[in-house]
Amino acid sequence: MQAAPVRATALPKFTDALRAVESLLMSGGQRTARRNAWNSVLEDRRRAKDRVEAERFLDVTTVTTVTTVTAVTAATAAPLLTGLRADG
Repeated sequence: MQAAPVRATALPKFTDALRAVESLLMSGGQRTARRNAWNSVLEDRRRAKDRVEAERFLDVTTVTTVTTVTAVTAATAAPLLTGLRADG
């Protein structure tokens, strides 16, 4: 039995094939416009991801700060309130 022949050249990538078809069907200006539009979509997605991460960070920071301030205020106020009750 003989082994199957090994292909010496790699198959073109799918994106390369799409670009080749795109270049045949569209003029240069349309290709540029399509690529610019796609780059805008990718940039919008990146900004949306960054915005979600920032919102999560701010929510965690706010909860931590409020909890800390509440705990410190309660700890500081307890002796004062106890002293007022004892004096009153």
